Amino acid sequence: MDHGFFERPILNSPYEYPGRHWELDADGQPTGQIIEDRRKAKFITPIPKPKKHKRRAGQERMVFDEGAGVSTAKQQYDPTPIIDELRRRVDHWRAIGNPSSWGVTPETARLLQHWRHHEFTGVRPFFCQIEAAETAIWLAEVAPNEAQSKRFLEHLANANNDANPELMRLALKLATGAGKTTVMAMLIAWQTVNAVRRPQSKRFTRGFLVVTPGITIKDRLRVLQPNDPDSYYASRELVPADMLDDINRAKIVITNYHALKRRERLELSKGGRALLQGRVGEELETLESEGQMLQRVMPELMGLKNILVLNDEAHHCYREKPRDDDDDEDLRGDDRKEAERNNEAARLWISGLEAVNRKLGLSRVIDLSATPFFLRGSGYAEGTLFPWTMSDFSLMDAIECGIVKLPRVPVAENIPGGEMPMFRNLWENIRKDMPKKGRGKAGSLDPLALPTRLQTALQALYGHYEKTFKLWEEAKIAVPPCFIVVCNNTSTSKLVYDYISGFQRENEDGSTTPHNGQLALFGNFDEHGNPFPRPKT
Repeated sequence: MDHGFFERPILNSPYEYPGRHWELDADGQPTGQIIEDRRKAKFITPIPKPKKHKRRAGQERMVFDEGAGVSTAKQQYDPTPIIDELRRRVDHWRAIGNPSSWGVTPETARLLQHWRHHEFTGVRPFFCQIEAAETAIWLAEVAPNEAQSKRFLEHLANANNDANPELMRLALKLATGAGKTTVMAMLIAWQTVNAVRRPQSKRFTRGFLVVTPGITIKDRLRVLQPNDPDSYYASRELVPADMLDDINRAKIVITNYHALKRRERLELSKGGRALLQGRVGEELETLESEGQMLQRVMPELMGLKNILVLNDEAHHCYREKPRDDDDDEDLRGDDRKEAERNNEAARLWISGLEAVNRKLGLSRVIDLSATPFFLRGSGYAEGTLFPWTMSDFSLMDAIECGIVKLPRVPVAENIPGGEMPMFRNLWENIRKDMPKKGRGKAGSLDPLALPTRLQTALQALYGHYEKTFKLWEEAKIAVPPCFIVVCNNTSTSKLVYDYISGFQRENEDGSTTPHNGQLALFGNFDEHGNPFPRPKT
């Protein structure tokens, strides 16, 4: 294998069009060849059914699978989504020199010029961030006025009618680390400035609902609030100074999807509920109404119309497809439980958005995710792309632009011949030998008896880390490189932690025997078994 990619992965500037890429073989491995063109978007995505489709009785739908191996008569999949064609349209539009010919409002043109050409004193927007915002702008302002561009809008309409009939969604795919928060700020700025200066237009809004999968992400997104001390609009100069007052009129609610669950208004025990209900009385309705839920979660948005939703990590949000008895997917054990959890979370998220749409009205839902793919158990083929995805900047693109670092995978057993190098999909090869969920379940297990493949994978990664550590040490870099291991549950993490850092084994007589960590640089005990005052791991 040519190691050029691993030694010199960066080919493009993060601020310019990514005009070169490393060629990948059929297994996704770099061939060492550099292609003087942009990387194509290659995904498998469900083909949306047209809104109106007449077919004679008894006529079967022909299945076109194109080698993907997942299409059926009930759901076909396309390996060549519409993304590349839309990219070309946006590229052509971007190249138009005269802003008055862009087909957008003067306010939008001003923002586009600012993002593309402003001399930023600090952090400058990446090309991929501007392109994502441009895609949303082009679809909203340009495409509706061009006859030859309406097929993109029809595609979106069909995709949503098929999968999200109550919502109009648009997904922008951006690699982790490529800066989705900045894109959100740009979209909010675009909508707000236009809404303030064009109050009669229904195309724009100053009301925004930002939905996240967890509290941590919610806190990180506070920079989207205009009054935050670190607000991106001012601190990152995403908005010209004379437009900042307009941004202050935005109403932005940032919440996690769990808040969209209707809560009990009256806490009752089972016995108390039965007593109040009576023997033949109607079942008590103690859940808050949709309106009450909205008043609790987003009081700032009450009274506004055409709210724009920004879904962060939107792969958690979808309407599961009804399953048929003859569906091939047969999930059992942990896989079934995982699918049920995924579907429950997705159902809560999308049902909450549908409630907002019914009560307040949503202009559009814009999904931002590095992985806008259907999850296992969704009713769609696992890992297939949301069909309303219209923009893509992949992990490989981000690596080739120097935006994110090259992830390392253990390579000791990554040899040709198998369908999948086992270390790239390590969990599938060791899961049956690992403890179930719950830290207590790891108590009786031996950290030194981890599955051989897991030990080998850790040693392979550690070998690379050790070399890097020495190079940094020679270069007088004070802070050592970081080594991160992600586990599926606390039981596994406890075992792996003890294996790496060392542990004290309790003997039958109550004494303990120290065991040093298997990865020396991460050991928490000295050669005598005494713990370091400051643990390394």
